[in-house]
Amino acid sequence: MDNNSFYSIDRLVEFGMSLAVAQQMTQTMNRAMQDMYVPGAMNPMQAPLPKAYHVVLDGQQAGPFSEDEMMKLISERRINKDTLAWMPGMPAWQPIEKMPQVLRLVALAPPPITNPQNPQS
Repeated sequence: MDNNSFYSIDRLVEFGMSLAVAQQMTQTMNRAMQDMYVPGAMNPMQAPLPKAYHVVLDGQQAGPFSEDEMMKLISERRINKDTLAWMPGMPAWQPIEKMPQVLRLVALAPPPITNPQNPQS
């Protein structure tokens, strides 16, 4: 065998070492890509924070209330569109009618129960 042959010992050792280096490079790149943080790409979504509402009841600040508690206050007629409300991120208190997030709850709240008239009268 001459040294220019593909099957010479020097060429086989060189090939083996090149293959080992290539595998190490691939493993390093794969590890780096797995540790990489890409916003919005296969990262678990965080649960939205529950909304906390504060309202003025009987002239006093009350809360925080969840959406369910707000709907209960609306259905009990303890708050209405003119009630002042505030939630985190707002600069000042505002009437509920100027807060789409809370006004939506007014639309979702069930209407008050009325006594049905007796049809047999």
